[in-house]
Amino acid sequence: MVQEPITLDVDGTTPRRIADAYVHALAELDPLTAVYLGLNPDDDRITDLSPAGRAAIVGLARTTLARLDAAEAAGAAADDAERRCARLLRERLSAELALHEAGEDFRSLRNLGSPVHDVREVFTLMPTGTEAEWELVGRRLARVPAALEQYRSTLAEGMDRGLLSGPRQVTTVVGQIAEWLEGETPGGWFGAFVQDAPESLRERLTAVAVEASGALAALRDWLRDVYGPAASGTSDTVGRERYARWVSYWTGAELDLDEAYGWAWEQFHDLDAQMRAEAEKVRPGATPMEAMRWLENEGPAIEGAESARSYLQGLMDQAIGDLQGTHFDLAEPLLRVESRIAPVGSAAAPYYTQPSLDFSRPGRTWLPTLGRESFPEWDLVSTWYHEGVPGHHLQLAQWTYIADRLSTYQVSLGAVSANLEGWALYAERLMDELGYLTDAGHRLGYLNAQMMRVLRVIVDIGMHAGLDFPADSPYRPGEPMHPDDAREFFGLYCGLSADFLDSELVRYLGMPGQAIGYKLGERAWLRGRAAARAAATARGEEFDLKAWHMAALSQGSLGLDDLVAELSAL
Repeated sequence: MVQEPITLDVDGTTPRRIADAYVHALAELDPLTAVYLGLNPDDDRITDLSPAGRAAIVGLARTTLARLDAAEAAGAAADDAERRCARLLRERLSAELALHEAGEDFRSLRNLGSPVHDVREVFTLMPTGTEAEWELVGRRLARVPAALEQYRSTLAEGMDRGLLSGPRQVTTVVGQIAEWLEGETPGGWFGAFVQDAPESLRERLTAVAVEASGALAALRDWLRDVYGPAASGTSDTVGRERYARWVSYWTGAELDLDEAYGWAWEQFHDLDAQMRAEAEKVRPGATPMEAMRWLENEGPAIEGAESARSYLQGLMDQAIGDLQGTHFDLAEPLLRVESRIAPVGSAAAPYYTQPSLDFSRPGRTWLPTLGRESFPEWDLVSTWYHEGVPGHHLQLAQWTYIADRLSTYQVSLGAVSANLEGWALYAERLMDELGYLTDAGHRLGYLNAQMMRVLRVIVDIGMHAGLDFPADSPYRPGEPMHPDDAREFFGLYCGLSADFLDSELVRYLGMPGQAIGYKLGERAWLRGRAAARAAATARGEEFDLKAWHMAALSQGSLGLDDLVAELSAL
């Protein structure tokens, strides 16, 4: 049975109730987030993307922290569940406020996850099964022009303050919007989206879609003609001080950047050796890059986007069937996950969207096609263990399922990126440990995915913190790392396409600190598992991996500063 929607208590004084009151209040201020959570289903608004709208959200965060101070002073965080929630809420809101106070809200333009992307993506998350639901889509679609104007006003204020996004972000987003506007259907992407509406509504919705598309075109032109020239002298990298704030936000930790950089280079050399051995199995005498190029062009491939979607659905269904009862105990709602094709104009990386809180919208994986019709298998299998099962889907859907035992905040808005991505990378490793990657091509794809995550740590920290390539680097030892050098180095050791790597570099520049969380998060998960196993052995007990998995996935969100200690104690 699907659990009933959660009732949020806005009057409580314990940390968990304060956290859930925050979710409820934020859903009122931020309707786009409410859609993601599956709350306020009749609300047709779009979040106020103006400076005033952001100020209201910041005010809510400050009020919530004040309520938390009072609750903790009164001893309301005495037990472990309340303590964990209080630590998470304080850390998350403090990290968000630090970014706001540094003016990051005013340069929120990047190739993934910026407000203009959110305005489009919300429509992919809305239910469209009935005429009434399409009516609501139409009302929200009519609000797109005003929302985009609010967003433009925020960027304009940032421009006036000298707080601008980097030139590569501007160029990329202008190009993305151009893709959204393309197509034979009037209204571009929005017009194509409403073609699935009931015939009785289609003409009216198409007219609204054309207006929304016109507003997108106006934003594109402003970004190209006004914002872009103003941002032309801005650095694409952020510098060590700004970078440290973003690292704290994405990881929930105060990381030693120099230690992490050195560790990543150790991982690089180890993975390079493993990939050379695996490449020999794919094509005797081939280097890893030669073997991966052969797999890309000559290896097994799936033809057609729909066939690829079906293949990935089968991969996840098989993983659920095999792992259920052996390595996980999954509740019935978690057994459903959908494979989808990503909207045109998405960034290159596949992604996952969490179920709504009542599971009326299931978890979904999304495959960007980038105009392709052929999809080589070698790099898909490990990726879908990451995005789907046992990766993001098992963690985020389990959090959703147990939200009433924790707090809604801990399983949704309080999610720490490095925790999520660390688990998903651990999930890839788990499938390798369990023998699911014995095919040489699939395993080379897995090792390449691991290498990509290690390279992310190297280039992300190196570019933004202004570090040099070390003396034992096979590429430009001792020289400083700039974006163009980082891109060339990335391409020499990662077997993914040039278009994908170009998109990735722009992503790292626009989301500083996010990309390092995959490998550093996996390191935290592995250290926690090793400590829990050692503790069981010291007690004379056999380590129960299935029980550990379920306990670990039932903690809710934790930052990396807390994750290892909590996992070790399970």
